[in-house]
Formats: sequence, structure tokens, C-alpha cells
Amino acid sequence: MAKILVIDDNLDICQLLKRFLTKKGHEVDTTLTGPEGIDLVKNKSYELVLCDFKLRKMEGREILQQVKTISPQTNVAIITGYADVRIAVEMMKKGAFDYVVKPLIPDEILSLIDRATKESPNENRSTSESTVKSTGTRPKPLPESDYIWGKDKASAQLLHEVRLVAPTNFSVIIYGESGSGKENIARTIHEMSDRKGKPFVAIDCGALTKELAGSELWGHEKGGFTGAVSAKLGQFEVADGGSIFLDEIANLSYETQVGLLRLVQEKKLRRIGAIKDKEIDVRIIVASNEDLREAVKKGKFREDLYYRFNEFTIIVPPLRKRGSDIMEFAEHFLKLANQELGKDVSGFTSEVVNLFNTYDWPGNLREMRNVIRRSLLLTDKGEIKLSCIPQEIVYSSKFTFSDEDSPQNGHLQQHATDNAAAQSETKEPAEPISLKDIAANAEAEVIKKVLEETHYNKTKAAQKLGIDRKTLFNKLKQHNIQS
Repeated sequence: MAKILVIDDNLDICQLLKRFLTKKGHEVDTTLTGPEGIDLVKNKSYELVLCDFKLRKMEGREILQQVKTISPQTNVAIITGYADVRIAVEMMKKGAFDYVVKPLIPDEILSLIDRATKESPNENRSTSESTVKSTGTRPKPLPESDYIWGKDKASAQLLHEVRLVAPTNFSVIIYGESGSGKENIARTIHEMSDRKGKPFVAIDCGALTKELAGSELWGHEKGGFTGAVSAKLGQFEVADGGSIFLDEIANLSYETQVGLLRLVQEKKLRRIGAIKDKEIDVRIIVASNEDLREAVKKGKFREDLYYRFNEFTIIVPPLRKRGSDIMEFAEHFLKLANQELGKDVSGFTSEVVNLFNTYDWPGNLREMRNVIRRSLLLTDKGEIKLSCIPQEIVYSSKFTFSDEDSPQNGHLQQHATDNAAAQSETKEPAEPISLKDIAANAEAEVIKKVLEETHYNKTKAAQKLGIDRKTLFNKLKQHNIQS
């Protein structure tokens, strides 16, 4: 049994909640105003305060602040309309336990109470340093993973937001460039939630064709369409009870978005060819490397679906903006590569460190991991030298070479000379040759060579280059390579 206080200026809601929760064995007090609610908190101990965000005499944010000051151990949940979800999320950052959206659903209220009474104040969602210092709490341990978070300010903020949203049931939009670790972040959110131990399903929406998307997501019955010789379980059914991660969500066709909206609204799906709906409980996490608001403006993405997903937003900084963490990631990937290849390479030369810190890393963490794996193959012992780093990376970054690792030594210099000669044939003699031009030409030549080796199979070529198909297509366009 929990002691609960309901603060809402709607008498019907107060009476409804008191009658319902009392039948469930809880002790419930109600009040129509914020000041009266504060007085009750001063004189009685509550485990949970359910507070409407919009009240006539006192706003929910002020009630939250006063309740947490008077009784830090009391959890506060916000009752809000759909249009105020963003404000409710902001209040969670300030210490609210969770929020519920009108119209109130009995099962959601009971679930909220169950979580609020099981969690001690020291396990609340705020994991900021100020909370740690004031209450002595320690953040929930991260799940074991090959992914590392880093210690830079940008990394710390990212981890704070993940810890904040993970225990809730919010839908999440993760923005980030290709290769920045969006799927790892989504998986961490799942592993740190109450759904841990249940399925986590990741889907690349860019790989779903318009014709097959419905079958892949919702499933189909035998004979549901031409060629459906047997029934198939859709990925949402596979993820039932757990979480589903929809990467590059903007690539879904408009028709598929309609089906997805229905599933999100009604929490039901219907297989293709079926006559009955099936109730489903799945937390949806989506990711995009383009702004979905812009996609909405262009008519590419449904506005109503965007607002359904946009309960919480996480922006993943690109690797080039991770500051001191760049080399921490590099050391981590070196450790993994040493284990994979059975080597014992100790680190990187100062020139490689300088290169890594000045290179743009357009492929982010995925590119770095592939670069280090390939470089390790060329390194027998000691440290990874500049001569082992892919040439297109070396010549696309501005830094100072040492005598040992200078491109004046070995095949790097020969490569630079060849590219300079090629450029001198196509440009005016008086035009200077820049490292940027050399790097661009080197990259184009590598791409052409790999395309030839893979017989112009772009999927295999992208895998061999250590990039995704979308990045490869951008490179082909950038270098005007016909394929």
C-alpha cells in the first residue's frame, strides 16, 4: 500500500483517482489547489504526489520544487496534456519522477505507482553531479558493452541524458551522424530500463523497400499476398515486451509511416492478411542523421508521427567534437583489435596521435575502429606508425610530420608524387597543389579500385571501405565517379 497525494483542479479526476486507487489498496488524499497540497506534504508523509501541471494558483514546476524541498524522499509525477509533454520532460530533468498524459489510463497509473514505491530516492532519474553531491547517490552502473562513453564534457552530457530517459517508457529520437554509435546508445537505454532481459530489435529502415516494409515490420499470414507461402512474425512482434530501434527512420515510405502511426497510437498491429489485431507493448527508439522537423516541412515525414516520437531527444556529438575523448576511443579500439588479431601493439606514435586529433572523422566511431584494425595488421610490434595509417586519411589532415614518419619516406611519398603528377596534367601549371586536393584524389582512386575489385557491388565495396552505403553514394557523387 502506498500513501499518495493527488493535486488537480479537476474535481472529477480527483474523485476518479481516489476511488480507483483506494480499491487497489492505496491510501489517497486529494486537493484542488497547489497551496493546500503543499500544506498536506508538510504535515504528512507521502510516497508519491500526482500533480497536474496546469493549476490556477500554482504551477506544477513550483509544486515540484517545494515538495522536493520539504520532503526529498517523496516522488513527484506530473499529470499533463499531450501538448505539454516537452515541459514535463524538462521537469523530469529538474527532479520529477515521471509523467502521465491525459486521458489517464488505469494500467499506466498502477505501473507508475509500482515503480515509484519500489525505487528509493537514491535511485531517482536525476544523475547530475549536484544530485550525487547532495544525496550521496551513485549513478546506476552501465551495462557491459564494447561501447565506451568517454569523459569529455560532451560525452558526460550524453551519458547523463541516457541515464535520465532510460528508466522511463518515453519514445526517444536519437540524432547523430553515420557511425556515431546511435544503435549502441539505443541498446544502452534498453539495458538500463525495466525492459532489460526482454528483446531488443534493431532495424535499418534504409534497407526496407516500400514493398517489403510492411511484411518485415508487422509480419504476414500465409497467403496474405502473392508469394507469402507461410506465415511470418514481424519485428514488432519479435520485440514485444522489449524495445525496437528504428535507424534512419526518415527513410520509411509514407504508407509505412501510416501503419506505424496506428501502432503507436493504439498499441496494436495487424499482420498483412490477418483479420484480427494483436495488442503489443514495445518501446520505440528511433534515429536519424537528418532533422526530422525539416523532413516534416518537406512533406517527407508525417508531423503527427514526429510528435509521437519526440518525447525525448538525444543528440550524439560527432567524433571530431569529442575533444580529449578522441584518443580514449582510439585506445579502446586498439585494445579490441589486439584481442581480435592476437597482437600486443602498445599504442600510437605522437604523429598518429596528432593526426587522429586533427582529422575530421566523417565516418565517426565506425571509421576509427576500421582504421585502427587495418593499421594493426601492418604493425608487428611497438606502436602504430603513420606509415600504417590509410593514405587518404594522412593526406586529408593538417599536421606536422616527424623525420621518421614523414611522407618523404617510403610509399607515402611515392603516392604523393604520383598524385601531384596527375594533378599537374589536369590543372594550370601556375595553380598550387594542396594537401586537400591530394587527399581527394587519393580517396577517389581508392574508391575506384575497390569498386573494380568488387565488380561494382556497392554493398561489398562499402563494407570493404569501412563505410555505409549512404556514405559511399555521397563519395561517388562528390568525386563524380560513374558506376
